[in-house]
Amino acid sequence: MKKTVLMIVDVQNALVNENPYELQTLLGSIKQLAENARRNGTDIVYVRHDDGVGTEFEVGTESWQIHHSIEPREDEKIVDKQFNSAFHKTNLHEYLKAQGVGRIVLTGMQTEYCIDATLRSAFDLGYKVIIPKGCHSSFDNDVLKAENLIDYYERRIWNGRYADVMPLEAVMETL
Repeated sequence: MKKTVLMIVDVQNALVNENPYELQTLLGSIKQLAENARRNGTDIVYVRHDDGVGTEFEVGTESWQIHHSIEPREDEKIVDKQFNSAFHKTNLHEYLKAQGVGRIVLTGMQTEYCIDATLRSAFDLGYKVIIPKGCHSSFDNDVLKAENLIDYYERRIWNGRYADVMPLEAVMETL
């Protein structure tokens, strides 16, 4: 049986400090998932965005750091990326294959950018992906409120096509 991994994407200070939609729910739910995963021996992979020198996602800066409320333990894997997809030009796929992973519980930010791109890449690579409700977020934009954007991706784009979108409680049982 293939292993499951909890993946936490781009929950970095720069984005958290911008106060995305339902921030406290997001952080609390991811923390709950991480604690449950650790109790049950499920690996956690953190993904961190690097936009380069002089940006708010510059390696080593405070804004680049993973938010303290869900920070990784020393023995947990961190993948640094420079593109929306956590798989594009990183060693993530090779790492997951070596660990025997076949299913990804995907969480983090931002819904329409890095979560969507990572989800589609994972799907293309043959992973089964689960999106827990309340465990990804975004911001209002000039077209959609974050709440509507999240709902649109969960119900119209992802669920039943690229992933299974499930209530947090049901996902906790899979870890």
